[in-house]
Amino acid sequence: MSDATRRLVILGSTGSIGTSTIAVVRHLNALRAREGKPPRFTIVGLAAHANGELVREQAREFGVQKTALAQGSNGDFTHVGPNSALQLVEDVARPGDIVMGAMVGAAGLPATLAAIERGCDIALANKETLVAAGSIVMPAARSKGVALLPVDSEHSAIAQCLRAGTAPREVRRLVITASGGPFRTWPIERMRTAGPADALKHPTWSMGQKITIDSASMMNKALEVIEAHWLFDLPAEKIDAIIHPQSIVHSFVEYVDGSTIAQLSPPDMKLPIQCALTWPERLEGCSPAMPWSTLRGLDFEPVDHERFPAIGLAWQVIREGGTAGAVLNAANEIAVASFLRGEIPFLTISETVAEALATLRPRPVTTLDDVLEADRQARAWTATTLARTSRAIAHG
Repeated sequence: MSDATRRLVILGSTGSIGTSTIAVVRHLNALRAREGKPPRFTIVGLAAHANGELVREQAREFGVQKTALAQGSNGDFTHVGPNSALQLVEDVARPGDIVMGAMVGAAGLPATLAAIERGCDIALANKETLVAAGSIVMPAARSKGVALLPVDSEHSAIAQCLRAGTAPREVRRLVITASGGPFRTWPIERMRTAGPADALKHPTWSMGQKITIDSASMMNKALEVIEAHWLFDLPAEKIDAIIHPQSIVHSFVEYVDGSTIAQLSPPDMKLPIQCALTWPERLEGCSPAMPWSTLRGLDFEPVDHERFPAIGLAWQVIREGGTAGAVLNAANEIAVASFLRGEIPFLTISETVAEALATLRPRPVTTLDDVLEADRQARAWTATTLARTSRAIAHG
């Protein structure tokens, strides 16, 4: 990598990935300062949902002139409102920039596509971008010659395992590891009575509410299976998941000759973030190294598809294609929000997503409008369906 400073836009700067990205940039710039060189990154744009005060603090620290806030008063933000992230990208992004896509849910999709159209590399932490619109995002990235750099620890691990230029025919399967979440050992009868407080007690990671609930249902692994299909161009039968409660092995690749290559590190998102920002170079990191002297074991167990049916739904989405991914993602977002409000039981989340996929049959995707319309219809159908469910529960 050259000594030139690279421009960075962070979409979702106040969430866990965004704040970790800030920490990584701070660390990498400090390394360069010790060498008497210019900063490795200059942050030229920040976008967030509603935490305006934190955006202001970040902007002051890094001298950022252009900021966006989806919800809140105008104040001193350059762009405000539901389309503010897209407007920010259109305002500041230039060819050769890198854009950290860390917004939650489908909201980050238009901004990510706009960044690709402007020739920006994408450090992708937003699973939903590829789940809902992989069929248009991947061709757009190829046509513009930009890199899609995975930030999820699982996809970062796979990318690192495949780094030597493995041919697809050499791969038997990709295996994505899952912690199992708070309900790994719960029987299904107990899971039926789980409330939001139970589901938010993740044993390994500290994350936002939505992704923590997705971890509890293993819908996050379903999203990651679909994302892996698009990132690594492999069919459903070559992508699997396995429970690994220590979250040390982040994923592994099995090869046709019987060998397996895995990536191991402590559960700290700053490592895959730094891998994406500096790819393919490796630099001194700010994440802890593996404590080999105290590590006593690594456990693995198969996914129980009765308790966690989401992985099967991911395989269904890959095989059906079209708008199926947008429907799964939208239905899940609405169902998770309903569960967090205490309106539906925990297992109803996956059941509702399955019903949405069965009801809203996939249609071809050729434009972003196709994805957004499928997203809108799935949200409306799911909200109506869950309102009926909630009323039925309330009336006993």
